[in-house]
Amino acid sequence: MAKKKKTVFVCQDCGYETPKWLGKCPGCGAWNTMVEEVVAPETGGSSGSGGLRLGLSDAQKPQPIGEVAIEDLPRFATGSEELDRVLGGGVIPGSMVLIVGDPGVGKSSLTLRVCADVARAGRSVLYVTGEESTRQVRMRGDRLNAIADKLYVVSETNMETIEAHIENTKPELLVIDSIQTVFKPEVQSAPGSVSQVRECAVDILRIAKSKGIAAFVIGHVTKEGNLAGPRVLEHIVDTVLYFEGERNAEYRVLRAVKNRFGSTNELGLFEMRDIGLVDVPDASKLFLSDREGDSGTVIIPTVEGTRPLLVELQALVAPTPYVPPRRTADSVDIKRIQLLLAVLEKRVHLQVGACDVYVKVAGGIKIDEPAADLGICVAMASSFANRQIRSKTIVFGEVGLSGEVRAVGQADVRINEAKRLGFEHVVLPMKNYRQLAKEIKGIKLYGAETIGDALKLAMPRS
Repeated sequence: MAKKKKTVFVCQDCGYETPKWLGKCPGCGAWNTMVEEVVAPETGGSSGSGGLRLGLSDAQKPQPIGEVAIEDLPRFATGSEELDRVLGGGVIPGSMVLIVGDPGVGKSSLTLRVCADVARAGRSVLYVTGEESTRQVRMRGDRLNAIADKLYVVSETNMETIEAHIENTKPELLVIDSIQTVFKPEVQSAPGSVSQVRECAVDILRIAKSKGIAAFVIGHVTKEGNLAGPRVLEHIVDTVLYFEGERNAEYRVLRAVKNRFGSTNELGLFEMRDIGLVDVPDASKLFLSDREGDSGTVIIPTVEGTRPLLVELQALVAPTPYVPPRRTADSVDIKRIQLLLAVLEKRVHLQVGACDVYVKVAGGIKIDEPAADLGICVAMASSFANRQIRSKTIVFGEVGLSGEVRAVGQADVRINEAKRLGFEHVVLPMKNYRQLAKEIKGIKLYGAETIGDALKLAMPRS
């Protein structure tokens, strides 16, 4: 009599397992995400004195941490300075990088270009595609000028066959496009399910670590913008990179949300052209317009990791007969906008309670650092009073609930970037002003202790 297969219900969002179907996942709270999957039978083997005894080498045995040999893992360049910046200086052999983004954002285009650049540098590269044929990849390679002798392409989704190709090719860089299409025959579930994604990711990680291969894995996202598949996948890999930007926009932002070998504060910028994604080395010019003199528009210097960026922030404050008034923010936390509006009304006596407020960052780049507080307040006050901000001026500083302007870090980096781009005035916290007044030359600094002082300095009466 055939043995009945054991099944469990697995959440496709978080990987939570339960023996019976549930409408709501107890692990993550998502609805209708439980899918029935067959449990793979356990392999034979016994423990105790009669079990299998493994012969461990000295390198596999536990040893004191002070006696562990430290190997210098040299990074190698990907050919993209922006990608190298986000990775922390390049790719480390034996690491596993997960690249996630919306469909059409440029994940495959960027990785194929990187593969070609690495192959031209003399390293063997294996590009495994599960969504396209090799002819389609070749056509895209011709368009992107991504053809190289040591770049090998194969269309395969079986993990066992992929491992055989890796043994034969012996690449230094491996790309899997995408992890949701790869499957293991012994796992009784469909490709893209929690079990398949998890097991295949573990196999890729094992291959990368044991053979010293740098692995890039491309992943899909859900309609909410989260990684499709179990969250445990993000814990398996060494680095998680997220692509931001609309598919119809001309540029893309690449951020690291996890990086075991570098900072997660760095940001990479790419521009979408006919030849694919191209690095944007001078990012500040991308986010600044040529127009000046409009009320409600202010330039804010923000710092992403070690990279200073000047971005244009726009605010529109207009009276409305509707109650409650609307508060809308694009690329800025709406709760931060509501807090700053309360500070403006209480400390500066701006009657914004009966006004609609819209805040937008030109270019769509997200701003979440406190140094943008003062610039946001100045932009909203400028729009409310319909007064222009001083020409060629940048504004930055953190705003407290009592209306004080607090100092921020890397003020000199922000000022030097503004100076490089031709700005002439800086409104900044008084503490930063006292520290930098004698050091910074060629640009006028104005120190502000309160938000009221900052408004007077940024919008002087003629």
